[in-house]
Formats: sequence, C-alpha cells, structure tokens
Amino acid sequence: MSRADGTAVLVGFARAARAAGVPAEAQRTQAMLAAVDALGPTDPAALYWAGRLTLCAEPDDLPRYDAAFATYFGGTPRPRPARTRTGPPRRPSVGFGGDDAGTGAEPTATLTVRASASATETLRHRDVSTLTDTERAEVRRLIALLAPATAPRPSRRYRPASRGELDPAGTVREMLRTGGEPLRLARRARRVRSRRLVLLIDVSGSMAPYADALLRFAHAAVRRRPTRTEVFTLGTRLTRVTTALRARDPDVALTHAGRAIPDWRGGTRLGETLRAFLDRWGQRGTARQAVVVLASDGWERGDPALLGEQLARLSRLAYRVVWVNPHAGRVGYQPLTGGMVAALPHLDAFVAGHSLAALTELVGVIGNG
Repeated sequence: MSRADGTAVLVGFARAARAAGVPAEAQRTQAMLAAVDALGPTDPAALYWAGRLTLCAEPDDLPRYDAAFATYFGGTPRPRPARTRTGPPRRPSVGFGGDDAGTGAEPTATLTVRASASATETLRHRDVSTLTDTERAEVRRLIALLAPATAPRPSRRYRPASRGELDPAGTVREMLRTGGEPLRLARRARRVRSRRLVLLIDVSGSMAPYADALLRFAHAAVRRRPTRTEVFTLGTRLTRVTTALRARDPDVALTHAGRAIPDWRGGTRLGETLRAFLDRWGQRGTARQAVVVLASDGWERGDPALLGEQLARLSRLAYRVVWVNPHAGRVGYQPLTGGMVAALPHLDAFVAGHSLAALTELVGVIGNG
C-alpha cells in the first residue's frame, strides 16, 4: 500500500472516530499522522496507541475510541511492553508496508489491519440497499457508533461564573450576606444548551430499502441525547417513535418502533403528515429553533403544493431544515419529482443518505447547525 493509501485509511479512521463522539478534529488528526509516522505503521499496537494518545481529549473518549478502532480495524490490539531502543529512532513513512516493513509475524498482523481497513472503507461507500446480510450486519454495527447531535448554543438563562458580565441581582444578594458591604462583585454567563434535533423519516414502500438504516441512525441520535431528540415516521399518517427508540439495544428499539408504525411500506402523503406534525407538535415548540431532518425520496401521492406550503411553515419555525434523499447518492440523479421540486426552495441542506459515508456526512451537517 502506498503512502497516500495509508494516509487515506488513517484519515478515514479519524472520521469514523469523530462520528463516534471522539474529538478527532483536523489538528488532532494531523498529530495522529505524525505519531504513526514516528512509531511506524507496521505494528497494530503502535497504530492503536498513536491514535488513542492524539485523538482522545478526556477519559470519556476512551470507550468511544476503543469501539471505533475495533470496528474499523477489526480488533483492539493488546498493549505491548515498553522496550528500549539502542540505535537512533527510525522514521518510516506512513506506507502500511513499505520497504522497511520487516519480516516475521509483524507483517502478517499488518496485512490483517490493511485488509480490514480497506474492506471497511469500501463498505462505508456501498449503497445500503445492495448489501448482503453479512455486510448489512457490519454496517448496522457502524451506524450504532455514530453520535448525531446538534451544536451547543447560548440559552437565555444565566449561571454564576468567575468571569463574564456583572450580575446585579447576585451582587445585591452577596451584599445582604455581608451587612451591605460590596466585598465581591458577582458575575454571570449564559448557560449552554444544545438545539433540539427532530427527525422525520419516510417509511413508505419506496423508502423500504433505506428505512432500517435511517431508523438506526435515529436510534443513535436518541441514545446520544434522549431529552433533546424527537423522531417521527411519515407515511399515510404521522407516528411518534421517540419512546420506542429509547431502548438501549438497536434491534429491540427497531422491533418496538415497527410495532408502533401502522403504515410501514405503505403510501406517502408527505404534505398531509407534515401538516399534522406542525399542527400538533411543531407549532407548539418541538420545531422551534430546532434542526429538523426530513428523510424521504420525495415521492408524493398528494398535492406537491401542499408539501411546499408546509415546508415554508417549517422553515419559519426551525433553525435549519435538512432533507436526506437516498437517491441523491446515485450518479446522474436529478431532483425532478414533484415533492422534491416543491421542497428545494425551503431547504438549508440537501444530502444523500444511501450509505454509511453519507450518514457520517449527515452527522457533520447536523453538528454544524
């Protein structure tokens, strides 16, 4: 494997770790590449520790990193004992098996890491509707590692702080405790709170090949922030499945959701179901200043004009409206269906949702909101 291929594999792993909740931003990813370059890419244990020491910022990140490493590379290597090096340190390139890869058992382990990483990277870009049962099971495990969450925002409420603007009420309370003497000026800062995430998932017959993956994505979002995430399914009627998706196990959660959805693989009335959502939930606060993700292929049995009207209402309420269309990942796709033509003017983002890589991109779109 060339140096460029090895770097691509490592960058792909950093993306997977970031999707799992590890703060693997660009600066930490560069540090990981430099660490692997210094330690040598032929040892899986060195690769594991190079990533762990550079990508993780706090103890809570370690379980997420271990899970991401095990899924991406096919196992977490045991830490090897420290050893002293008598000669000058070698600095092989990040080639994953270059001229200085060595001999013996070490290249065998490296080949295993290479093959697993390459297979996982290929699988990330496969359309979920074309997967075999084994591949689908692997993708389901990878989706469970995703951590969809909106970006934090300052709330209207304040909290005591050591720095920040002057807190007049807090200062007066302190003066009452000290007999009227202003010994300390109280200060305050705004509390930080994440925006609400609302997922509206089309479960009609045309979306059947992708509904399982999208509902598992929704389960990962509910598990990440149970009190700030709402999930509804759209078909011929609106169904709230947030409670069903709060089960810890994804398979159990989807079983509960399947029992709650009466119109699974039925028709699609996006305009009517979206109006029902806005009248009952959105207008009352669920969609206000929230990031709303609507996953559908845009096939509308009703009037597309009604869908456009309801999306205009939604865009006025929500902070951002994101449309996920699995067909957008196909070469030559054009949003020509009546539903998509009516929806596009009211969207803040339009992304594909046909593969694990597309769902990972969706995590970034949600987090940037």
